[in-house]
Amino acid sequence: MSALDRSHRRQTRQERCIAVWSRLLRTLVIGYGNLDRSDDGVAHWVVNALRRHLGLEALGEDSTGLETLGQTVDSVFLTQLVPELVDVLTAYNLVIFVDAHVFQNAPDVRCAEVVPSLSQPGFTHHMTPQLLLALFGRLHHQELRASVVAVRGHHFDFGRSLSAATAALVEPAVRQIVNLLPASQGKLAR
Repeated sequence: MSALDRSHRRQTRQERCIAVWSRLLRTLVIGYGNLDRSDDGVAHWVVNALRRHLGLEALGEDSTGLETLGQTVDSVFLTQLVPELVDVLTAYNLVIFVDAHVFQNAPDVRCAEVVPSLSQPGFTHHMTPQLLLALFGRLHHQELRASVVAVRGHHFDFGRSLSAATAALVEPAVRQIVNLLPASQGKLAR
């Protein structure tokens, strides 16, 4: 093997190590919901508050954030989770999902670990975070740490603004997300 071949091999190993380390230090925050159904779109408000907290530009209503991935902490907003996200997840070691919730016996801002599961609750056209992680694991033979931050919604009629009660939960949700970030990323966000 020539010196050039060995050098190329070393460079390739080095590039692989850099790629692995950069993935180990990256987080993706995925907010999802319907902006046209009032509090169902709370994740858009949370993602934008987080982006401002991180010194990033807020997403417009017509932007997902997928076109600007590449930060240590990336954030996107989608109408719903889709299977195409499986390949996007390969660049991250932590994913934080943000959604509205209506659980009566849950805290206003609920944080929980997401465990991969191939089962879908009932017949639905929506993909759950659990199913997305299970597909990721099956296709990429990797595990991915994930949490969900769910914010209580109060009003789901047609409309583009949040109820006052849900709007008051946006900043506490951002604090929950910042607390979930690894220490090095959390420092970026403070």
